[in-house]
Amino acid sequence: MVATLGIVWGSTFLVIEMALEGITPFWLAAARISFASILMTAIWASRGFALFTDRTSQNWPNLIIIGALSSAVPFILLSWGQQFVTSGFAGVSMAAVALIVLPLAHFLVPGEHLTLRKVFGFLLGFVGVVLLIGGQAFESTGASMEIFGRFACLGAACCYALSSVLVRRLPPIDPIGLATILLIIGAFIVLPAAWIAEGPPPIPTGRTLLILAILGLVPTAAANLLRVLVIRSAGPTFMSLTNYLVPVWSVLLGALILNEPLPPSLLLALGLILAGVGLSQYGALKRLFAAG
Repeated sequence: MVATLGIVWGSTFLVIEMALEGITPFWLAAARISFASILMTAIWASRGFALFTDRTSQNWPNLIIIGALSSAVPFILLSWGQQFVTSGFAGVSMAAVALIVLPLAHFLVPGEHLTLRKVFGFLLGFVGVVLLIGGQAFESTGASMEIFGRFACLGAACCYALSSVLVRRLPPIDPIGLATILLIIGAFIVLPAAWIAEGPPPIPTGRTLLILAILGLVPTAAANLLRVLVIRSAGPTFMSLTNYLVPVWSVLLGALILNEPLPPSLLLALGLILAGVGLSQYGALKRLFAAG
């Protein structure tokens, strides 16, 4: 599931680039979440709107917080922040999610202990991501608001990390119901934010609508469900490894589909990322392959 998420989210950048030709950034985020929430609500309805398996342990305040942190707030922060920073810095910020999760999980999730091997593995993977993206990640754009743009990107990374930990801490819950509720909450936040920031939605073409539907179906609805399943079964630390795989697939698919040049450091970066993943999750991977 982690490998699938890496491929799906890695290819999303290409589709977003196409969508932005016909829609503004905030309305793109709003459309993605709205399409996804409508689809997931239909699936959830077919299951009888199951959610908390134990009615005595319902935790709606936490669900609202997670819904805001898992999609709405980071989407808004990234949409705003990327106006002032390089795309490389935004990519490194997302890779930092894995490092932010480590201390959070250590203190907030039983069994997710911080070890020297884990720290070294995650740092090794992070170095691989920085090498893959290149030195331009830390170059200045010269924008007067750049420092605030960087804080916005890092704030989005913190949102993703904290929401992953909070999802793990929820009581027994139906994964489809949880994925749906989080998207609905996100839609209720992003829609008014888009209207305030960008005014009424633009009238999209048929091509743009199709792209938005694809974005809502695959990297938003399906990927959000996979994310919930991974966090609930394997924990937020394991889930955070996806953030190292996404840039790899983004670069590879950009080269294959858009004929973008491959960085000469690709193989070394890939080796560092895989070594970091293997080292930090050695025990989990050993159990996985032993079970297979």
